[in-house]
Parts: sequence; structure tokens; C-alpha cells
Amino acid sequence: MFFIASKILYFLLIPLNWIILLLLCGIIIRSNYWKRKIRLAAFIIAIIFSNPLIHNQLSGWWEPPITKLPAKAQYSVGILLGGLSMYDSKFNGYFGDNADRFIQIVNLYHSKEVQKILISGGSNNVFSKEPSEASFLFVQLLRNGVPKEDIIVESYSRNTFENAVNSKKILDTLHLKPPYILVTSALHMPRAMMVFKKAGYKDVIPYPCNFQILDHPINILGSILPDITLLGRWQYLLKEWIGVIVYKITNKA
Repeated sequence: MFFIASKILYFLLIPLNWIILLLLCGIIIRSNYWKRKIRLAAFIIAIIFSNPLIHNQLSGWWEPPITKLPAKAQYSVGILLGGLSMYDSKFNGYFGDNADRFIQIVNLYHSKEVQKILISGGSNNVFSKEPSEASFLFVQLLRNGVPKEDIIVESYSRNTFENAVNSKKILDTLHLKPPYILVTSALHMPRAMMVFKKAGYKDVIPYPCNFQILDHPINILGSILPDITLLGRWQYLLKEWIGVIVYKITNKA
């Protein structure tokens, strides 16, 4: 139930959907007074959520800084969170926008900073029984030179809370000692760290990647002009904020 509810909430976190719903209401409602109010609300939402300066400042504030590990440090396990790949209708796997997670975990392994890689990711598709994401990533790690004996697969998690709980059970069973390296997107890292600590991880080191906002000089013109693509991108930041609130209420973070 929590999983399905999160999917519905995810749809409602997209500002573009708010605008569409408001415009539909404006068509249905007969009162000219409320039509004007609804159109004004849609216009204000469009202006605010298409503004690059607002989006970039808040995203940059939320994303943690890059992690620099001590020279020659070695860690028993690097935990790779799912959410970086997908399947088509024929169950062929493909990397998505968050593929930097995969690149970073492979780099950490080949540089001998992590000795093993734990992949945590099941299927988050509500309507079809597609393979787990971990099964696709397992094959890709093999193709990138990571031997089978150094890959640990957790293929049942559908969200961050399950990532943390299911991975901890495996790590405890295998008696792999912390600290662990946690690899996920920078935007997702604050929520992931809250959940992992709540799940009982005493020593986990965040290794954010796939940064959305880089430390570039502010482009005044680019910060003022609306960017319509942001109406879709806001969902990622809003998802993290709402996710923290929901996890706090349900005692998962």
C-alpha cells in the first residue's frame, strides 16, 4: 500500500501536472470569477517553477558536497542504490539519467577503495512483472570487469527504506564490517542517509554523484529567463522533500 501510494504522490509532485489540472478545472467551472483565479494560479505556478535561479539555488542547497575519500583508504562494501536503469516492453535493460551511480561504484572498485559491491534494487513497476533492476546491474558489473564473487545482489527493494533494511540484513549475515560507502545521486543522498541511519547503520559514508547543480558562475540572463523544462525537473527535488516528511511521520527516517 505504501509503495502504490508513493507512486500516486509522485504524479502529484510535478508542477506541469498542477498547471494542466488547473486549466482543466478552468474549462469545467462556469464561474468567470473562479476562471480568472484559476488562470492566475496556473500562471504564477508556471513563473515560479520555470525560474532557473529558484530551482538551482534550492537544488544546490539540498545536494551535499562531493566526498573525497582518504588516500589509500579501503572499505569492505560499496552499496549501490537502484534507480539508474530501466526495462523496455521486451525486458531489455537500459541505463537512465542516473547512470553516474554505476560509473562511480565501478571506479571505486577498480581503484580498490571498495572490496565488494552490493547492488540494492528490485522492480518498481506496479503493472508488470519485470526483472529486478539488480539483475540487470549484476550483468553490467560483470561486463565491466567486476568478478562475480565480489558482487552482492539484493533484488527485492522497491524504495529507499527497503534498500536500507534489506541490505543491512545481508551485510549482517555476511559479517562484512563497516564503514560502508553509500553511492546514490546527490539529490537523493540526504534522504538516503537519514533512512540508512534510522535502519541501524552506525558507520556509512555518503558518496554522492550525478550532481544536478555544479558550481558555475551565475548567469544573470539565464537565471531570469523561464526554462519550461524545469516544470518537469522540479519533481525530483519535491520528491526528496516530501519523502523526508513522509519517512519522518512513518518513523522510517
